[in-house]
Amino acid sequence: MTYKKISFLLIILLMVLAACGNQQKEEHSSKQADQPASGTQDKHEAMQHMQHDESGKLPPNLKVAKDPKYKIGSPVVIKADHMKGMKNAKGKIVGAFDTTAYVVSYQPTTGGEKVKNHKWVIQEEIKNADDQELQPGKAVILEADHMKGMKGAKATIESAEKTTVYMVDYQPTNGGKDVKNHKWVVEDELSPRS
Repeated sequence: MTYKKISFLLIILLMVLAACGNQQKEEHSSKQADQPASGTQDKHEAMQHMQHDESGKLPPNLKVAKDPKYKIGSPVVIKADHMKGMKNAKGKIVGAFDTTAYVVSYQPTTGGEKVKNHKWVIQEEIKNADDQELQPGKAVILEADHMKGMKGAKATIESAEKTTVYMVDYQPTNGGKDVKNHKWVVEDELSPRS
């Protein structure tokens, strides 16, 4: 075999191997994208692609809590795991409000997988909610803007809890940048920190 033939065959072989490698990567990426957000890990992976609103903007008519368990400025440990790096994070209370908090499932206006059992959306962040506590199964429109695709989304109430909700700043346990004005956590998702 001549040198030219060997070189030609070698180039063809390398091209075939490169094409196979790219196809496997694409198949792997496609399989990951098709997996439903079912468990906690999947929920965190889905959430990390969403942009959290750190503006601290509050809905109108939200009532400041008269006697919250955790006062503004209180150092806390967050027990909730709504987002990656949140569980056991050290935080600080930046707001406390008396309202009804809801767990909701909603279809983002940006498309993609339905978000199931999102904690929390409050009474004042639901279109035309008035003061009546909404019952599980009720179809609503969200006015909350915590995450991309949430505002204007069609949602279903999963559960309701009349409580004090807190807005918190915290340092994620996974080493990410500080999160400002996270909405919302409830009392039993917090513990005091000295």
